[in-house]
Amino acid sequence: MSEAAGQHYYTVGVIAGTHALKGEVKVFPRTDFPEKRFKKGSVLHLREAGKAPARTLKVSAARQHKQFWLVFFDGITSINDVESWKGLELVVPEDALLPLPENTYYIHQLIGLRVFSDDGREVGAITDVLRPGANDVYVVRGNLQREDVLVPAIPDVVLSVDLAANQMVVHLMPGLLETDDDGSQGDGEDKG
Repeated sequence: MSEAAGQHYYTVGVIAGTHALKGEVKVFPRTDFPEKRFKKGSVLHLREAGKAPARTLKVSAARQHKQFWLVFFDGITSINDVESWKGLELVVPEDALLPLPENTYYIHQLIGLRVFSDDGREVGAITDVLRPGANDVYVVRGNLQREDVLVPAIPDVVLSVDLAANQMVVHLMPGLLETDDDGSQGDGEDKG
């Protein structure tokens, strides 16, 4: 996320390189909605990671190719126009974020949430969201144990999310916390 003139921007794709000679770029999608983000007529902003957008682009054509999207932009007609774009991000402003189904959240909404167990213990705060495959995994860092707690984003574990209160309640199923040699759960303090 970056701010420009008070506006937050969110990455929807990263330019992985050029494709052919007519100005088409390979984009690695960073969105769950690539067919909407890269459709003809979509407006995207180009920026270096963490900086304010430097250019506004309008998609003239796009198609999926393996794990990438091949995208043409209005006014771009040559590989020379896009060669320097490798590694740059395609972003959208916050007001262009698509609405999500109930009980689903954007990653930026989850980062920083305080996480509590259903038995009242503070687990920590979400520092990252991993996307390994079947479901997301929330990385929770706190004082409950030495290592980060990896919380699978599944209904049996994530019991509630309250964005207004900045908190999540989880059920810590067996195996989510480290255990000491005697099988008891560690207290998060280094044993000297």
